[in-house]
Amino acid sequence: MAGVRPEDEEKTTTQHDDISPPISSRGLTKNGAPREHGVTAVSAKLKNPLAGFTREELMADVEKFANEKELQDILPMLKKGAFIAQDPKRFEQVEDLDPNEREWLRMEKTHRWKQPWMMYFMTILCAGSAIVQGMDQTAVNGAQIYYFEEFGIGEDQVWLRGLLNGAPYLCSALIGCWTTRPLNYYFGRRGCIWISCVVSFATGIWMAAANTWWNLLLARFGLGLAVGAKSSTTPVYAAECAPTAIRGALTMMWQMWTAFGIMLGFVVSVAFQNIRYDAVNPQTPYWNWRLMLGSTSIPPFFVCMMVYLVPESPRWYMTKNRYRKAYEALCRFRNCELMAARDLYYIHKSLEIEDKLRAGKNLWKEFFAVPRNRRAAQSSFFVMFMQQFCGVNVIAYYSTQIFIDANFTRSNALLVSLGTGIVNWLFAIPAIYTIDTFGRRNLLLTTFPLMGIMLLFTGFSFFIQIDQARTACVATGIYLFMVVYSPGEGPVPFTYSAEAFPLYVREYGMAFATATTWGFNFILSLTWPALVKAFTPQGAFSWYAAWNFFGWVYAYFCLQETKALSLEELDTIFSVRVRDHARYFYEMLPWYFNKYILRGDVQPRKPLYDLE
Repeated sequence: MAGVRPEDEEKTTTQHDDISPPISSRGLTKNGAPREHGVTAVSAKLKNPLAGFTREELMADVEKFANEKELQDILPMLKKGAFIAQDPKRFEQVEDLDPNEREWLRMEKTHRWKQPWMMYFMTILCAGSAIVQGMDQTAVNGAQIYYFEEFGIGEDQVWLRGLLNGAPYLCSALIGCWTTRPLNYYFGRRGCIWISCVVSFATGIWMAAANTWWNLLLARFGLGLAVGAKSSTTPVYAAECAPTAIRGALTMMWQMWTAFGIMLGFVVSVAFQNIRYDAVNPQTPYWNWRLMLGSTSIPPFFVCMMVYLVPESPRWYMTKNRYRKAYEALCRFRNCELMAARDLYYIHKSLEIEDKLRAGKNLWKEFFAVPRNRRAAQSSFFVMFMQQFCGVNVIAYYSTQIFIDANFTRSNALLVSLGTGIVNWLFAIPAIYTIDTFGRRNLLLTTFPLMGIMLLFTGFSFFIQIDQARTACVATGIYLFMVVYSPGEGPVPFTYSAEAFPLYVREYGMAFATATTWGFNFILSLTWPALVKAFTPQGAFSWYAAWNFFGWVYAYFCLQETKALSLEELDTIFSVRVRDHARYFYEMLPWYFNKYILRGDVQPRKPLYDLE
């Protein structure tokens, strides 16, 4: 590309004529993978660790593996599984497969949701963990209007109000997210989920029993210990247990069931609003908000009862050299023993390469110093930051107060807030399909401006003098905002962050990403009451509307698309400098204008990446 200088031995993949290749050979290794400081890109090796083996070499390696891991009794199954893992498309040509095994391998593609009962039970467990997360976030929405009243926290004490509501996310960003790695290392995926749910259960009861605002503050701060570790671990556990065919959908379900938990948080606010509470002559202690917060202990109780009925992550067992346990777990998660043996050997070879790549490296230094990793971190930071600063959690945490400010009664405000939770959940369901068809970047480009418009509509509705019209317009604006948010900025951040990083630094990447989202979640929770007091509702909603328009500009020029890309292809994507990515899409603006505005005939657009 004319005028582009190499940086860190990388080249842009933009084409400016029909004969120049998208990637300069100077930026490639001999096998076509982009370089990072002279090291072959991680994912080029991890795409299929069995590629390049001859039949004899593969069989010798399988025998060595079986002897080292004391798996000689399943050696014939491992050999068949290794052939299938080396070239999955040619399984019909593998000898010695019995008809039942061959039929299961066919159905793996044609009936991908035909899975063992244990796979569905694991899915229910992860859904329960997500529901815990959602309820912990929104039960406070209705509870706050009552505990502010009981503890005498007036409207002038805006920072104390914000601190009480945002305390879990402060703890999560500072402590909770960073406990993920040690908890997973020592206790496993199940142990981390169990510990997180025990903390959620205990702090739910503690919040319900709090007799002072500072006691409630401590309980809510403690809740943050569970929020960070659970949000980082549960999607990883689901991904490590699931077969490839449904892995993306199961990972996406974290967001959908979190949305369901958010809805349940609103449900309990409506259900308990009048329990032992007299608005005319209130007497302490109030029971209604205590039941709202205490009810958040119910889902984690059931998750704790379920978690050890499901096998541990096979991948985690293998990192502890417990291969027999890993094989037994895979047998429970797969339709036949052949699939379990295939995945056991394949994961083992992937782990071998990851271990070699980690050897002798400071992974935190690798995370920020290697340009490919740094760009993935930058993009993950952006989508996580915008998940908060698009303004959604203003609605999740403060919608009841917003509706009261718009002149709703308390009861109606709680009921209309429940509606926002229902809308959020219902419109998160289509994202299971759209996120892998429409694409992550396209979803954000479509929804950012619409969210900005809806927030402006909501804010400006407070100028309306007629009560009925004002309340109707505020509710309409917030409902339409949730309709747009749920399939866009709702599911994209966790999905994007989970796939953007190379495997050898992915744990660090997810800890960084989740700490980012919970950190800015705290800032939003803390500052909203003060923002409304200083700027009025009109100015406060306009502030977050402006961030949505900024998000569109940044996503258009600087955000990489990751939809349906292999690990090797992601290395190619993130090896392009951000400035070259932005220049390419700047130069594409006339092309888009001519095609979509003027509806003219245009030449096919030039590709930014060579993914062949």
